[in-house]
Amino acid sequence: MHATAKGHIIQLDGIRFIAVALVLIDHFFSAVNIIPYGKLGVTIFFVLSGFLISRILLKSKEHYVTEPNGFRKYIRKFLIRRTIRIFPIYYLLLAILFILNVPPVREKFAWLALYGTNIYIAVYQTWLGSCDHLWSLAVEEQVYLFFPFLIFFVSKKNLIPWLAVMGVVGVLLRFYFYFSGKDWSVSYVTMPACLDSFAMGGLMAWLQLYKKDIFLKLFDKTWPVLLGLLGWILMQYWNKSLGEIHNIVDVVFDRLVSSIFSFFLIGRAVTGYGGVMKYFLENPISVYLGKISYGIYLYHNFIYNHYHSGPNHPTVRLIHKIYQHIPSLEGNLTFEACLFSLLTIIVASISWYFFEKPINSLKDRYA
Repeated sequence: MHATAKGHIIQLDGIRFIAVALVLIDHFFSAVNIIPYGKLGVTIFFVLSGFLISRILLKSKEHYVTEPNGFRKYIRKFLIRRTIRIFPIYYLLLAILFILNVPPVREKFAWLALYGTNIYIAVYQTWLGSCDHLWSLAVEEQVYLFFPFLIFFVSKKNLIPWLAVMGVVGVLLRFYFYFSGKDWSVSYVTMPACLDSFAMGGLMAWLQLYKKDIFLKLFDKTWPVLLGLLGWILMQYWNKSLGEIHNIVDVVFDRLVSSIFSFFLIGRAVTGYGGVMKYFLENPISVYLGKISYGIYLYHNFIYNHYHSGPNHPTVRLIHKIYQHIPSLEGNLTFEACLFSLLTIIVASISWYFFEKPINSLKDRYA
C-alpha cells in the first residue's frame, strides 16, 4: 500500500480522478452519449466515501470508546473535520450563484442550503437544472447524519450484519420504487436506495482494519477488477437489449453491479496496483486532479450544461467567439468537451489553492 506518512493512500486520488472523469465524459458528451458513465462515476464516489468514512470512524472509535465522554469527542471531531472539508466551498458556490441569480438557486435556495436536493427531486419527480448534480452531495451528507452513530454504538462483531441490512434495504427499496411505478429518479437519488454502495465501502474498511488476511486475498489480484468491469459491460448490453430506457436493469441492478465493480476497483487500489495502472493512478496529473475532484464535480455543471446553458451563458458565448475565428472547430464535440474540462479544472484549481487548501489546513488541529 503506497501511502503518505499521514496514511493518505496515493492511488485513491487516481480513483477519484477516474470517477470525476466519468461524470465529465457523461455530462459534456450528453448530446451523443448513450452509456451511463456518469452513474458509474457517482457510484465509485459513494463506495469510496463509504470506505474512507468507515475507516476514519472505526479508527476514531478505537481511540475514544474507552475515554470519559468518548462519544462526544468522537462525534465532535468527525463533524468539525467534515464541516471544514465539505461546507465552505459548497456554501461559497451557493452564495455566488445566488448573487448572480443563476436558476434555480434563489427559488430553491432552502433545499440546496439544507442538502435536500435529492429529496426535492424525489418528492416532485423533477430535476433542478444546473443544480441537478448536487443530489449526490445531499445523499452523502444524509448518510453522515446516522453513520457515525452506527459505527460507534454497534460492536465490531455486529457491524457486518448491519452493513448487510443496509445493502439489502438499498436493493429492495429500488425494487419497490420500480414496481410501484415511481419515476426512475426516485430510485436513483433517494438516500436509502443508495445504501448498498456505502455498505460495500464500509465492509471494505472493516476488512482492512480487522481481517487483513481476507482483505489481501480479496484485493491483491487485478482479475476480480476485470471481472467486475466485464459484469458492468454485460449489464449495459442487457440494459440496451430491453429497449425501454429506465427498465428494471437500469433502475434496480445498475447501482448494485456498479458497486461490486467499485468495491474491487477501490480495494485493489488500497493494496496497490502495479504496472500501467500504478503509473496511471500515481502520476502527478491523476493525483492532482483527484485531489481537486470535489471542486471539479461541484463546479462543472455551472461551467457548462448541455441542457441548461443558454445562448447567453459565458461559456457558450466563448465557444461562439472561438468558432468565429476557427470555423473548422464548430460542432466538434471533443474540442468542446476538452474546453469545458479545461475551464472546470482552472476554476477548481483556483478554488483549491485560494480557498479550500488554506481552510483544509485547519483539519490538522483535529487529527
